[in-house]
Amino acid sequence: MVRVAVVGSYGVGLTMRVPRVPVAGETLSGGEFASGHGGKGSNQAVQAARLGADVTFLTAVGDDTMGESAQRLWADEGVAAHPVVVGEAATMAGVILVEPSGENRIVIASGALDHLTPEHVDEQSGDLAAADIAVVSLEIPVEVAVHAVEVAHAAGTRTLLNPAPAMSLPGGVWTHVDVVTPNLTEAAILLGLDPAASDHPPEELARLLHERTGATVLLTQGGDGVTVADDTGVATIDAVRADRVVDTTGAGDAFTAAAAVALAEGADPIAAARFAARVGSYVVGRHEVIPALPTRADLARVTEPLHDRTTDTTPGGPST
Repeated sequence: MVRVAVVGSYGVGLTMRVPRVPVAGETLSGGEFASGHGGKGSNQAVQAARLGADVTFLTAVGDDTMGESAQRLWADEGVAAHPVVVGEAATMAGVILVEPSGENRIVIASGALDHLTPEHVDEQSGDLAAADIAVVSLEIPVEVAVHAVEVAHAAGTRTLLNPAPAMSLPGGVWTHVDVVTPNLTEAAILLGLDPAASDHPPEELARLLHERTGATVLLTQGGDGVTVADDTGVATIDAVRADRVVDTTGAGDAFTAAAAVALAEGADPIAAARFAARVGSYVVGRHEVIPALPTRADLARVTEPLHDRTTDTTPGGPST
């Protein structure tokens, strides 16, 4: 069993499915409401555990019913969580608007996560050192995320950074990052580009980000697949077609966790991306996040991917 250490967020997702996004000043009826567990780190920890990894998880929650519910979730899922319980702040909450197409818009109140510190990472450094791979995302204070990858890398643990939400990072952090899993918007921001105005094709974004960071890049593009860039070249993997798309919330977290597990099990980046794309495709076809995260048995019960072709985009590069 591979060991995965996750440092990241937990929060409660307050989801409203809406006929459309309201304009400023408008009250829109016809929504459907649900609440459930969320937070990128927690989603990634649960997904990794459901795929068979031995998972540890560092986060922060409030001393409230939402924090208590989180701890019951992790116990039920077999995640060895070490939450910092903060008395003076609420557990993180996110408000999610989901359109009929499955596209989502999210607003977050960080709450207890703002109280997570690098010292808390040091207290759990043994988990990072013992892991086969450490997964870190950015819904926590940036100095905590940076310190986590530094501590893990110094211990010889492979590191994976999920740069979401994307933000400016200290340049020195990239010497400690082995794998990075951005989407197109996040990749553009990491490169200092305006994501709304960038006309760089995905292959170029992935190549530029690899050249800038030295990390293996798994660039997700939703229904357009995944582009992998590393020292051997750039290759694009076709999307795994979902039987339906009802909610894209959590698909990126599932992809990151699945890629981490596959890499820890010895898969090369292309094979890891292909496996992670299958997992992400499964998730978008189901409502809510935690109920949608699959086990390997769930994956085995669904139809094999309709698209499973790797297109080499680097002259002389690899082809699988």
